[in-house]
Amino acid sequence: MVGLNRRSLDITKASAVQRAVHTHRPAVVVNCAAWTAVDDAESHEDEAFLVNGHGPAHLAAACAASGARLLHISTDYVFSGDADTPYAEDHKPDPRTAYGLGKLAGERAVLTLLPRTGYVIRTGWLYGAGGGNFVRTIIRMERSVSTLEVVKDQRGQPTWAADLADLLLLLGEAAVLGTAPAGVYHGTSRGETTWFELARETFRLLGADPLRVRPVDSSYHPRPARRPAYSVLGHHRLESAGLPPIRPWLDALTEALPELVAAEHGLRPNGG
Repeated sequence: MVGLNRRSLDITKASAVQRAVHTHRPAVVVNCAAWTAVDDAESHEDEAFLVNGHGPAHLAAACAASGARLLHISTDYVFSGDADTPYAEDHKPDPRTAYGLGKLAGERAVLTLLPRTGYVIRTGWLYGAGGGNFVRTIIRMERSVSTLEVVKDQRGQPTWAADLADLLLLLGEAAVLGTAPAGVYHGTSRGETTWFELARETFRLLGADPLRVRPVDSSYHPRPARRPAYSVLGHHRLESAGLPPIRPWLDALTEALPELVAAEHGLRPNGG
């Protein structure tokens, strides 16, 4: 297995992508590269599109030339967020942000250039020990504020990055074996919740009083990019391919929290 970071490979450069795939000759390529700063994408749309739209197209073209399968990670932001039941994999996309438009372009490039070997895995509300994310922010805020206001009118599926990684391994194996057809899959935890409820559960698991987290409407925290009110994704295609959807979000959060606390406080997971 070979991992290439941004310094090793700039996916906005077609020639560099072709060279990397030709050199390493992978059976499966997983595209984790993305411009994920949703608000910044509104004011840097062209730069974000280079990464989220053109980058996947370069990878798909290189994989088409080499015969590699491509697993491309996408997002719930390709949908409008106006639904009230889980989005199916074949639901018509309708992005409302620059970020979502770029990610949809990347999806379409993968599916067009790799109709038999291209896999789009949509996810959302990701958190993990590496980098900034909502759960780590809540862990940090619990120690520094007496009360915390969190939006209550956005619903989604908190997903531990480690669980998504496990799913990608399973899907990659199934792709090579030919037991999972190419196309769109959804990689989010089962169940659904709000940011407010997620923050309260995080407080509870930390041993803090959940009532210190107070609900507010999205209008209380205006952002440059419109957040989807409903980001819940269905998992029918995983089940059809014989692959288990990711476990319930609260089960994952309970297991993940010690690792996130250790990362946030600069400790080893065992407290060392």
